[in-house]
Formats: sequence, structure tokens, C-alpha cells
Amino acid sequence: MQTWVDNVRSTLAQFVSTEERIGISAALVALALGTALYLAPRAVSRAAKELDRRVLEHPKVPDAVNDVAWMFPATIVVRTLQSSIFVGVSLSLLWLWGFETLASDLAAIVTMALPNVAKIGATLVLFAAAIAGTNVLEAQLESYAKNSENINAHQQGIAFRVLQVVVLLAVAMATLTVWQFEIGGILVGAGFLGIVVGMAARQTLGSLIAGFVLMFSRPFELGDWVQIDDAEGIVTDITIINTRLSNADGEAVVFPNDRVTNAKIVNRTKRNRLRLRLDVGVDYETDIEHAEDVAREALTDLDFVESVPEPQVMPKAFEDSSIGLQLLFWITNPSAPRRMRAKAEVLRNVKLAFDREGIKIPFPQRELLAREEADGFQLRNERRSQPVKKSVSNED
Repeated sequence: MQTWVDNVRSTLAQFVSTEERIGISAALVALALGTALYLAPRAVSRAAKELDRRVLEHPKVPDAVNDVAWMFPATIVVRTLQSSIFVGVSLSLLWLWGFETLASDLAAIVTMALPNVAKIGATLVLFAAAIAGTNVLEAQLESYAKNSENINAHQQGIAFRVLQVVVLLAVAMATLTVWQFEIGGILVGAGFLGIVVGMAARQTLGSLIAGFVLMFSRPFELGDWVQIDDAEGIVTDITIINTRLSNADGEAVVFPNDRVTNAKIVNRTKRNRLRLRLDVGVDYETDIEHAEDVAREALTDLDFVESVPEPQVMPKAFEDSSIGLQLLFWITNPSAPRRMRAKAEVLRNVKLAFDREGIKIPFPQRELLAREEADGFQLRNERRSQPVKKSVSNED
């Protein structure tokens, strides 16, 4: 840089006459105006059009370019070029007309500022590349997920976040290198800070690791109807830290992922069908086979009950007041509202069918028996009216 400045200064110092200086000044000003006002805007505009043309040839790239275009607008680029031309021409005129001290001071200021300007430009380029790179990675990952059954929405989201963190960390390290920071000391401090944070946030780190376990084990996906311990609902979100359910009452239930991995998980939509059970009791005097046939007939041609596999009615147990029958039937596209409607439909139809056939569903009842030697059951008043037997002892 200094050698180039010295060469320019020595070249301009050769022109000593006033006529030569006026001619060179006019030429420099004309060249600067033509370059700054005509060539620079058109060159930037042509470069922008060429970039747009190349971008259109790759339909996956435009979104990434548009996201970083705001960092390098054409107007800013043109103004930067014009400012550089203005500074260069000003220095040349000062040297040409003999203002050596002022020109040297201005050149020193520019010389000190240029490295920082270059570092700022390199930093902007790095972050623009990071934004564009993560967007391209997201587009590629989304395209792969659409054409593959080996990755679901949950895995796609976590994989993108991991790649995004890796890219940002790489850009951050490169930026520190550009600004000449001591990376070794920073890494040592980061390691110590990581130990402290790890000890203070053991549960959060456990949830983080459990999030990756869920990603690969895939016990459920977004939209599945699951039961985790004693809570059930639709899976609405799976993050690296927690899992969110929405239950039938519209409540949001949040589980830390470390609890999910240690819990009993029931996925009711994994196979897209679910078998339901409903118990009903009939009187002991009822013909059990006839009651089974009536209940089985009542389970056919229903809106929410599937005909294949066909519903089943099985005797279950001798209960206190009745013989228990268990109704087994299937539903598809299972959900909490669909399960509730299917059970309501089955209960309504079976009750109506039993009423038509005169099959009694008994109330809870209890049969009491009394011992004969205790004179059976007696009302309290009757027991009081009976004479009390007295024992008579014979005295000698």
C-alpha cells in the first residue's frame, strides 16, 4: 500500500508547471466524474442483472440470495465506489499542487482506516454467506425429506437446527480470526464456561440429549394421538428440549424430553386404527347367546364402527348383579373425539336393541338370606312384641 502511494506521489511531483498541473487536474476530475457518475452505476447494475440471471437458472437459490441482498444493496455499493474515487482524486490533486503535508496526513488516515473497512466488509460477507448457506441447507434438507421416508418433520427440524448451529459457529470463528482475536484463550474460557453451565443445567442438558434420542427412536410424530404416563393428546410440537401435547379439552401439556424417554408411551395412531371396549351387563335369567346376537347386530352399519375387522361380543364375567358382556369394535383415524362419538353411538344402539328384545340390564342389587334358627327377618316392632323367655332354675 505504501509503495503504491509513493509511486503515485513521485509521478505527480514531476509536473511542475502551472499549465501541466491544470491539465492533469482537469483530466483527473473528468476521469473521476465519468467513472463515479457513469461507469460505476452501470457496472454495478450490470453485475446485479447478471447475478439475477444466474440465480434464475437455479430455482433453489433465489430465496437464499434474496435473504442476504439487503446487506449489499446496489446503492450502497455504488456510493462506496464513488467515495473511493473521490478520496483517490483528492489525494492526487493535493500531491499535484504541492500540499504534501495535508496529503500525507489524509493518506495516513486512509491507510489506518482501510484495514478496518476491509475487516467490516469481510465480516458482512461471512455473515451473508452464513445466511445464504443455511437457507440453501434448509432447501436441500426439505427436498430430501419430501422424497424420502427415512426422515420425518421432527428429524428434519432438529437436523436443520444442528446444521445451522454448526454453520454459525464456523462463521463466528472465522470472524474472530479476521479481527485477530486469540482463539485459543477464547476456547479455554468457553470450555470452562461450558463446565459451569453443564453443572448448573443438568436437567436441561438431559432434555437436550433426550431430544436427539426421540429423533432417532421415533416413538411418535407430529399429529399423533399419544398417551404419555397419565396425559393424552395430539402431538403439536417436538423440540430439542420438550414435547407439547394438545388434549381433548384444548389444554397444552408440556413434557421435558428426559421425562418422555423414561415414560410409558402409548401411540394410538401408529397403525391408523384402534380397538375399543365397552362393557354391558344382562340379567342372569337372560338367554346369553341371544343377548350376544342382539348386541352384535347392534354394532353393524354404524358410522364410526368399522365392519372389518368385524365387531365381537364376548362374555366377560359373573358379576354381582349381572353377566358381563364385553363389546369389542374398531375405529379408523383414531382421535379422542372420534373415540367418544364411537362409544356413544355403540351405547345408544345397544340400549335400544336390548329394549326392543326385552333384555334387561339390571340395576345393582344384593340378595340377603337369614338363618332359620334366628327366626328369619323380623321387623323391630314385631321383635319387641314377642314375650321374653325366662330361664327357671329349680332349687332343691
